Amino acid sequence: FFFKPHFKKLIDSVCMHLTIVNVLMVIFTLISHIMSSFGVRKFLDDAGCRAVLFIFRVSRGMSISTTSILSTFQVITITPSNSRWAWLKPKLSKLTLSSLLCSWLINLLIYAYMVPMVIAKTNSTHFGNGYVDPYCQNKHFGNQNSGSFSSIIFIRDLFYVALMMWTSLYMVIVLYRHRKRVQHLHSTSLSNQPSPERRATHNILLLVICFVFFYWLNSFITLSSFYVQAKIPN
Repeated sequence: FFFKPHFKKLIDSVCMHLTIVNVLMVIFTLISHIMSSFGVRKFLDDAGCRAVLFIFRVSRGMSISTTSILSTFQVITITPSNSRWAWLKPKLSKLTLSSLLCSWLINLLIYAYMVPMVIAKTNSTHFGNGYVDPYCQNKHFGNQNSGSFSSIIFIRDLFYVALMMWTSLYMVIVLYRHRKRVQHLHSTSLSNQPSPERRATHNILLLVICFVFFYWLNSFITLSSFYVQAKIPN
């Protein structure tokens, strides 16, 4: 991507974008816990807490968004010329870049609401539910929060996961139809080996099942930790 730009393709740019947002997500997930494990006190102030949480949440949202856009990109790429979706192929570059830009705007707008709600940990004792990590907490920890914000996040995640599942299923159908058309062309000596289409189908199903399972597991753990009754000592 960097050293041979003349070989760069659009899918390389999407994969690089996905790599960057995943790296940001991992770094800003772990930074507070790593510094806390080394015994660093007062590592983040109010602005630091808001910046770390904001970057983590936006990069997490962009991770699922970019993964779904990548799946859609692959579907349009392998779509047969006689398909109803073939007209999207000439517009693929513009559609992909526009989708990434819209995803950034949506995630930035969603999590801009969250920024003022987070502060550095205070010296007072609180008991209740809310966001807390080694250095940060909700501004009004313990108060009952509106479910509207959580509903927006859930709807966004559900949309992108459903899109990725639909595109993956469509790719499996395309591969199945292609295998049926070329089945008579395969060598009889290779008849006992799985076809390339079958191997690709297995890989697609395995990847999408793993992604959906771990994504919703992560979402469940995040929500559980947010709503569980917790105590912040002095």
